[in-house]
Amino acid sequence: MAKNDLLGGSLWDQYSNKVTSLMNNPTHQGEISEEEAAAHGNRLIVADFGAESCGDAVRLYWEIDPASDTIVNSKFKSFGCGTAIASSDMMTQLCIGKTVQEAVKITNIDVEMALRDTPDVPAVPPQKMHCSVMAYDVIKKAAGLYLGVDAAHFEDEIIVCECARVSLGTLQEVIRLNDLHTVEQITDYTKAGGFCKSCIKPGGHEAREYYLVDILADVRKKMDQEKMAAAATAGLGGNFDEMTLVQKIKAIDAVIDENLRQFLIMDGGNMEVVDVRDSEDYCDIYIRYLGACNGCASSTTGTLYAIEATLKEKLSKRIRVLPI
Repeated sequence: MAKNDLLGGSLWDQYSNKVTSLMNNPTHQGEISEEEAAAHGNRLIVADFGAESCGDAVRLYWEIDPASDTIVNSKFKSFGCGTAIASSDMMTQLCIGKTVQEAVKITNIDVEMALRDTPDVPAVPPQKMHCSVMAYDVIKKAAGLYLGVDAAHFEDEIIVCECARVSLGTLQEVIRLNDLHTVEQITDYTKAGGFCKSCIKPGGHEAREYYLVDILADVRKKMDQEKMAAAATAGLGGNFDEMTLVQKIKAIDAVIDENLRQFLIMDGGNMEVVDVRDSEDYCDIYIRYLGACNGCASSTTGTLYAIEATLKEKLSKRIRVLPI
């Protein structure tokens, strides 16, 4: 089936080749019967899970060797869209050959990553990311049936969004993998916060321990710190004072870009590094204000202090910032 037969070209192009292939030709779709499993001396487990939030459902079949707890065969039935079919097929494939104890470690992120053609490009459009979240629940339900425990027994993650069953770890990883900047993007990718909205921020229907706005801020802060560390360690083990002039300018620009420039631009201004001069006691950084910052009263007081304090904290205590 041609891509444009199903969706508009621009949206369809956002699906990986693996997803489009499994949509039309799933390799593990079907059933395993009690008779088939018994003939091999194995045990059959059938688990169902439905996502009330989107109407998709999946039935997972495991044929398990009881002597080793290994899943020797697995199939699925999916009641949902093409993305749900592709995700269920990949989930099933990931289960085969693993022990039950290993299979419960498979996450929604594992399924989505396995569907990617390249590691840094999402397998499906953001609005369809939620179609892989059933893997997390149905696998644990199947494992619980086999081991005689409740599915919650395997819950080692903090669930932030109860509606879409999205964990704290999943949210943190999705933000990192896709470089997300807004809560709206998080909802597009995971469906977290898309239903009762209690998990978005305080003041919703139910009080929550974790909120998307705080998780996003924490992850972005850590990502920024890691970028700064990478910039500061470029070339010479993190010692700014031993960097070449070019390395210093790059490190300075990186700190300004990540911590300061956005605030200057919001006020209609900007800045540029004109020169860097080293002396025995100081590293003098000469800057030029641009736009609204040029001539602003705070450019020689509060703004200048913020720039110098940030560069001292991130790079070197020897830094002085001098506007020209």
